[in-house]
Amino acid sequence: MNKKDLEDKRECNDCPADNLADNMPKEQVQKDDSEKEQEVTDNTSEELEKLKDSYLRLMAEYDNYRKRTIKEKADLIKNGGEKVLIGLLPIVDDFQRALDTIDKAKDLDAIKEGVHLISQKFMSFLQQNGVKAIEAIGQPFDADLYEAVAAVPAQEEEQKGKVVDNLQTGYTLNDKVIRHAKVVVAN
Repeated sequence: MNKKDLEDKRECNDCPADNLADNMPKEQVQKDDSEKEQEVTDNTSEELEKLKDSYLRLMAEYDNYRKRTIKEKADLIKNGGEKVLIGLLPIVDDFQRALDTIDKAKDLDAIKEGVHLISQKFMSFLQQNGVKAIEAIGQPFDADLYEAVAAVPAQEEEQKGKVVDNLQTGYTLNDKVIRHAKVVVAN
C-alpha cells in the first residue's frame, strides 16, 4: 500500500464505522453526549453521597469510641484503688479489735503479739500489691533511692560513702520509688 491508498482510505465517506458520528444529526450527537454527561454526573453524585455517608458514620463511630474511652479512664481513676481498699479492710478490723482489747487486757505480752501480727499482715499485704521496703543500712549511697539528711565521719575506711543509719524507711511500688529513704551517710 502506498501513501495515496492510505489517504484515500482515510477520506472514505462510505465507511459507516468511521463516520458514524458524521452521519448522525448534530442534535442527536449533542443529546447523546448530554445524556452521557448526566449519567456520569448522577453516578458521581451517588458515589459522593455514599462517601459522605461513610465519612459521617466513621466520624460518629470515632466520637463514640473517644467518649467511651474517656468514661472508662474516669471510672478507672475513680475506682482504681477499690481493690486495695477492700484488701485493707480486714487489717482495719484487726486494729479495731486490738484497740477494743487494750483497755480490757491485763497481759501486755498478748497485746504486743497481737500488734506484731497485725503489722506482719499489713506488710504482707503491701508486698502482695508490689510495695517493698528499700534496704538502706550498709548499702552504698544512691541518690535515686535515698535522701541524705545527715553526714557523719566514717569510723572505718570501708564505711565511706555508705548508709550507716536509716531514719525513715523508703518504699518502691513495682520497682518505682514512691518514697525515698531518709538516711545518714558516712564520709
